[in-house]
Amino acid sequence: MLNYEVEATLLRPLVPRGTELDLWEGRALASVVGFRFLRTRLLGVPVPFHRDFEEVNLRFYVRAVTPNGDTRRGVVFVRELVPRAAIAYTARAVYNEPYLALPMRSSAPVSPSDAPGRIAYEWRMKSRWESVSATAAGAAAIPSPASEATFITEHYWGYTRQRDGGTVEYEVAHPPWPVWAAEEPALVADLPSLYGASFAAPLARSPRSSYIAEGSEVTVFRPRKIA
Repeated sequence: MLNYEVEATLLRPLVPRGTELDLWEGRALASVVGFRFLRTRLLGVPVPFHRDFEEVNLRFYVRAVTPNGDTRRGVVFVRELVPRAAIAYTARAVYNEPYLALPMRSSAPVSPSDAPGRIAYEWRMKSRWESVSATAAGAAAIPSPASEATFITEHYWGYTRQRDGGTVEYEVAHPPWPVWAAEEPALVADLPSLYGASFAAPLARSPRSSYIAEGSEVTVFRPRKIA
């Protein structure tokens, strides 16, 4: 998870209706996140050849207040990369998420490790392999509730603008993740082609922070429209 400080004015036009930017100590953050889906099921059913695959996404953080006054902290995706066209098509059709299918590969442990070392997720765009990578440092630990690492890892809702201008939300459930600090973070990509010219400059800078999370079983619930 490579985290960048960006101008709030860059993100506000992308904020879905019914939500607002969720700031960390007054700063707007965007994250490039790479991970692997393993043993994936769709509506409880395993789909052959679509169970284990990589994803790399660019996301930022929002919050929504429910009618009873609860605050739901969530993410909005700017771009999501996956290696299979069927996955991208399904996500666009069901969630209207901005998925793009590209050849992908990764070097990461399949199961949690005390010393995962360097982890890299790669995708091929315009005949060139691009990547996001970092090296775990120290020991993994559940971060404190007031930490930036908790802010990054514990947004449990997704929000997506729909074609009619409305918004859907979906819950993402998982236990708190142990997190490593990460050293030597690197994002090597044609940023204007991948994320657009407006994101190229902030993502070309060094990230303000970087983490590696252990991961866990995750449940993504059905989307629903919000008022």
